[in-house]
Amino acid sequence: MSAPLDVFRRLTSGLYVITATHGGQSGAFTAAWVSQVSFDPLLVILSVHPAHATWPLVEQSGRFVINVLKSGQHELARHFGTSSSRDADKLAMIRTTPASGGAIVLADAAAWFDCRLEWQHAAGDHIVVTARVAGGQVVDPDATPMQYAETGNMDGSAVLYPLHW
Repeated sequence: MSAPLDVFRRLTSGLYVITATHGGQSGAFTAAWVSQVSFDPLLVILSVHPAHATWPLVEQSGRFVINVLKSGQHELARHFGTSSSRDADKLAMIRTTPASGGAIVLADAAAWFDCRLEWQHAAGDHIVVTARVAGGQVVDPDATPMQYAETGNMDGSAVLYPLHW
């Protein structure tokens, strides 16, 4: 039987940068657990670790942007996925564009979704967020979205899996 890490690394998922603003502060983090869950209304889910410095901005503002990374944007993924907004302004040196209501969009993203928080629910060591999609745009129609598997073990998550079932 395969180890849990070997099996779970075969689940397909993209890699996204979640951006949020509130009270003059902004932040961003990477997320791999994002999925559409409804057509009517148009809803997505996102799994967030509550220790992310940006999570309070999402929770307090009730909104966030899902930025879809392009295949090959490893440095951008590393930038947002291996440091904390508590230590530095991760958006300071990144090209961004404003969306409605002050939302921040990564200018070099393949696409983005403007989301409004509907509800949240504790799920193990993460919070599952359901959000209504209020808008979005394809920025680069020729881009292939980045897959989480492209990042290898960039986020160090391999140590979180048990060795055996």
